[in-house]
Amino acid sequence: MPHSDIRGLGGPRAVISLRGVSKRFEDDAQPPVVAIDDVTLDIVAGEFVVVSGRSGSGKTTLLNVMAGLAAPTSGGVLLEGRDFSQMPDAGRSRLRNEAIGFVFQFPSLMPMLTVLENIMMPHAFGTSGREDDLETRARELLALVGIAEKECAYPRQLSAGQQQRVVLARALVNAPRVILADEPTSNLDECTEGEMLELFQSVHESREVTIVMVTHVAALMPRGTRTIQMAAGRIIADSAADHPVALDRACLT
Repeated sequence: MPHSDIRGLGGPRAVISLRGVSKRFEDDAQPPVVAIDDVTLDIVAGEFVVVSGRSGSGKTTLLNVMAGLAAPTSGGVLLEGRDFSQMPDAGRSRLRNEAIGFVFQFPSLMPMLTVLENIMMPHAFGTSGREDDLETRARELLALVGIAEKECAYPRQLSAGQQQRVVLARALVNAPRVILADEPTSNLDECTEGEMLELFQSVHESREVTIVMVTHVAALMPRGTRTIQMAAGRIIADSAADHPVALDRACLT
């Protein structure tokens, strides 16, 4: 990957900065596919950013590049001021585990572990050294997401919505500064989706965590503090919301 020296770039409160990032997928039998095309972007601490776009617009690849799960073909990525894209794998994994929590489209819970054990799982890969209060924190997070009574249950005993609540709690266990969420409600029914989106908004406000959430259905997403629209690998719109709109609670009562 071509080196891009981006030290010193990014605003003072930018937790994630992308500078001229492109990502191509190449196959000898096919023309290259450009998933991200020369994207420059700052994610500022405390934002709730909603990234929307049709399937194939590049939004999930953008999220993966932000997370260091996919290396950019060109350009660079800063995470908390450090050149994330040029770090050795071990250093990148350590920083990612400490700074970022993930909520994916599919829960990916360990079926042989209880809910409480699943929530504690990311701690096994971290370096925070807070083993003494890990179970206490995990139980507090279970209460935060509204399923404290399920700590001894197994994933197969949970509904889809409950599983996603566990995933959100798991994402928070290492006290990350950023949550990256990829289509976190796409497999839920309308009312459960509304409950999850309200929970994301509550976590954003109460935990003061930065959230970047990807969706292909903008109308179904919470009104964050900022909305980014993608098409053909490029950012085509980027706007801040002066007054984020609360969710319709019609099916939550």
